[in-house]
Amino acid sequence: MKLFRYGPPGDERPGLLDAHGVRRDLSGVLGDITPHTLGPDALARLARLDTQRLPEVDPAVRLGPPVGQIGNVLAIGLNYADHAAEAGLPLPRQPIVFSKHTAAIAGPHDEVWAPPGAAKLDWEVELAVVIGRSAWHVPEADALGYVAGYCLANDVSERAHQLEMDGQWIKGKSYPTHCPLGPWLVTTDEVPDPQAVDLWLDVNGQPRQRGSTRTMVFGVAYLVSYLSRFMHLLPGDVILTGTPPGVGMGHKPPLFLRPGDVVALGGGVLGEQRQRVVAAPLGAAP
Repeated sequence: MKLFRYGPPGDERPGLLDAHGVRRDLSGVLGDITPHTLGPDALARLARLDTQRLPEVDPAVRLGPPVGQIGNVLAIGLNYADHAAEAGLPLPRQPIVFSKHTAAIAGPHDEVWAPPGAAKLDWEVELAVVIGRSAWHVPEADALGYVAGYCLANDVSERAHQLEMDGQWIKGKSYPTHCPLGPWLVTTDEVPDPQAVDLWLDVNGQPRQRGSTRTMVFGVAYLVSYLSRFMHLLPGDVILTGTPPGVGMGHKPPLFLRPGDVVALGGGVLGEQRQRVVAAPLGAAP
């Protein structure tokens, strides 16, 4: 099952992509796709719907992030062996964990803002995990049972803010629009093996990233189990699982995004995203 949210930012409505690829409105069934609608029973009820009776959604309408009211965005650094190599860094012995501010979350095709003075704006295609059930000290063997589904993510990063300033990576990861999610929340029945997802990303039509979740240092089940040892994972929490090689800072010389650039990325059943980079509008907060 593929779920989505559509409409203006902050006023999205729930939808479902039917078996024929037609977008259907779920507003008559539930108010929104939120942490309260991600549990196994709630998803099972949606799966039993006669989708042909649901109203169609205009495919030209904006898609928002596929889950609303996300509480936490956790991310894993250097989780692909070949990405660590291009960064010139050793493989981590344990997952490198950081977070992104939830105000960075955006729709899959929204514009990406280049911060004022940004010099090293980078891209990172990733598999995102959406937690569906409260997870606390979960064994690795059971961990995937706590996942509601998966979606595509672009972990947009300002590398100068991330790596060249004192403090935590979160400063280079949290600018508004720097966490596009979607287009779909793909439930686990359609992703039987999260370690078999191919990922790609192009910039201005030029191939930049090609990889597979097969080469993760720490797989999805391990990450869910590991994180649950240190924090109480809640429904709606999102885990960005790392990026394959080909990021801008890994090129020689490095390549970074500028206003006018177009980033396209995809992940098979997860769907595709497309973002244009623009100078950040200043003044009122988004």
